[in-house]
Amino acid sequence: MSLRPRQFDLIAFDWDGTLFDSTAIIVRCIQRAVVDVGGQRPSDEAAAYVIGMALMQALAHAAPDVPAEKYPELSARYRHHYLQHQNDISLFQGVLPLLADLRARHHWLAVATGKSRRGLNEVLQSVELQGAFDGTRTADETAGKPSPLMLQELMREFGVDPGRTLMVGDTTHDLQMALNAGCASVGVSYGAHEPDDFHALGPRHVAHSVRELHDWLLEHA
Repeated sequence: MSLRPRQFDLIAFDWDGTLFDSTAIIVRCIQRAVVDVGGQRPSDEAAAYVIGMALMQALAHAAPDVPAEKYPELSARYRHHYLQHQNDISLFQGVLPLLADLRARHHWLAVATGKSRRGLNEVLQSVELQGAFDGTRTADETAGKPSPLMLQELMREFGVDPGRTLMVGDTTHDLQMALNAGCASVGVSYGAHEPDDFHALGPRHVAHSVRELHDWLLEHA
């Protein structure tokens, strides 16, 4: 398998809901933050839909009845609730072996996430993730999904064409970002968005578990 030609040189992963089992906690934190500032509690579906967007964009979309002047407070309340629970969140089982096998095949691995740079750096400080990724981009230092800017910057960094780049994510925002950048994509159904919404965006595959994602990437990436 190590001698098999690669189809993709660069594989970029979304973080929350794709590698990190955080969807349910993020939904609850969004809901609590909106209520804290006097807004109507968004449904689980509405809160899950905005996962992957830049934080302020996501909160504004999830709380349309909250006035813009309260967005800083809304953001602060979200961070307050999230920090209370961040130690309860972990990688999905099987993610570390997946990353190790891809690195052994000499793919470049990257993260393209709606998280802030500070938030991503905090989770990447864990010993198990040291050196796991060759590059990372966050929404606050580029542009929120589905803008292609995160992927475009990563491709420039590694000198990789869109045809040799694969985006893996759990939301339509991820797959639309890949489409906008001219890249291929793979969806995962165990995160924030319903997989039925993926098909119009043309993913190469929709994986229903990390194990299935692992197997597909080793066979087809």
